[in-house]
Amino acid sequence: MTMNPVRLRLTKISSSYRCGDQNLPVLNNISLAVRAGEFVSLLGPSGSGKSTILKIAAGLLKPDRGRVMVNRREVTRAVKVGYMPQQDLLFPWKTLLENCALPLIAEGANRSQACEQVRELLEIFGLTGFEHYYPSQLSGGMKQRAALLRTVLIDSNLMLLDEPFAALDAITRQYLQEWLLDILNRFKRSVLFVTHSVDEAIYLSDRICMISDRPGRIVMETQISLPRPRSRAVVTSSLFLKYKQELMDTLATSGCAGQGEA
Repeated sequence: MTMNPVRLRLTKISSSYRCGDQNLPVLNNISLAVRAGEFVSLLGPSGSGKSTILKIAAGLLKPDRGRVMVNRREVTRAVKVGYMPQQDLLFPWKTLLENCALPLIAEGANRSQACEQVRELLEIFGLTGFEHYYPSQLSGGMKQRAALLRTVLIDSNLMLLDEPFAALDAITRQYLQEWLLDILNRFKRSVLFVTHSVDEAIYLSDRICMISDRPGRIVMETQISLPRPRSRAVVTSSLFLKYKQELMDTLATSGCAGQGEA
């Protein structure tokens, strides 16, 4: 059987940061791959280096050791990927439409062309009628959808999503999880996703890499065999609960003291 091509490969990545007169280790010997069309989650406690992994994958941070490959090319500086940090980073002085058009304008499209392309996607992202609103006039969920729309418009087959729903209430978070799966099914992107929620990781992922406390290392890798497309009903299935128990047990026993929330 032919395997899908690898979109992202990290090989033996180690990283540290300077604190006073010493180096504090952040990551220890991280190796992982994300294949075409695959959704991989990094699950672990706060401070375990999950966000650092995304920054290294995007070429925004250079590791102390190891190699990063995106679409079979070695990463030595910032690379074009759909990177979405924890904050939505929408410019407060620009409208939703103007914010979302920025990746297209950066690629050379004129403003009217870019805005028209964004308008074609507003309905899919649940933003119709809000194109002239400013970020301060939008709910948290709408700002996250706008930020994801902007990320999708970056011309890349790889998306790096850093806890995009962490600041949202539980109801909005569940809605956006289901919405995200539909969006990814439409746009066929590969995803490396950061979370500290066990339920979120299982519900969204094809595979989960569990990261230990700092210095972060992969202590468990789990293939999620729940059928797609997924509905919310799957969270009460025996297989979902089996995965959850296994992950919670590993969080409790494998150097993941700041256990992920359910």
